[in-house]
Amino acid sequence: MSVAIVTGASRGLGRALAGELAARGWDLVLSARGTAALEEAAAGLGRSGGETGGRVGRVVAVAGDVSSGEHRAALLASARELGGLDLLVNNAGVLGAEPLVPLAVHPLDGLREAFEVNVVGPLGLLQEGLPLLRASAAGAVLNISSDAAVVPYATWGAYGATKAAGDLMSAVLAVEEPGLRVWWADPGSMRTRMMAAAEPGEDLAGLPAPEEVAPVLLRLVADGLPSGRYTAEGLAAGAGAGAGR
Repeated sequence: MSVAIVTGASRGLGRALAGELAARGWDLVLSARGTAALEEAAAGLGRSGGETGGRVGRVVAVAGDVSSGEHRAALLASARELGGLDLLVNNAGVLGAEPLVPLAVHPLDGLREAFEVNVVGPLGLLQEGLPLLRASAAGAVLNISSDAAVVPYATWGAYGATKAAGDLMSAVLAVEEPGLRVWWADPGSMRTRMMAAAEPGEDLAGLPAPEEVAPVLLRLVADGLPSGRYTAEGLAAGAGAGAGR
């Protein structure tokens, strides 16, 4: 069966994506910083039946920070034990400041952490996972982006810079690794703890839950769409690569 690594999988979009993959019978290696929350998520997913015959995929929880080389090595070791790696979902991310603040007063330590978690860590995990992805019949990488990567929203400059860097690296990876599918996808604003922390004064009631967005993003996997930048809005409308912002 297919094997995926999903980072930032204890809550929000990462957990929702993991849930959708589990429902399709995927074997999963889940990563997040919080051990208790991650183990709770993994336990719930481990009881999920697959679409065909009610297969319950294997779920392995490996708590840690993607900016740690030791943690990344543990994730890849777990994937090898499950049989390889077919899909890498780089979803884990931090804002760099909570709540978000203008660049003029943004803490530099927070910016460094955001680049380590949002850019350096995913690249390290990709580098270490490339042999397994190349060996897969349908190796793919899904990097979670943001419209803050392409739109200059006030207070989102530091976080947006990390996502812009991730977008460019994704685009270059798609050129350098034509045998892989490489998607960088903007899920849009969602009703998540991260969004609440970013802008605590905003009313999020009208935003979609991650569980509504995850199946839309996973059309990339189900349909084997070409490498490129996608938005959840564009995918829901049936648009191709590059649709939306």
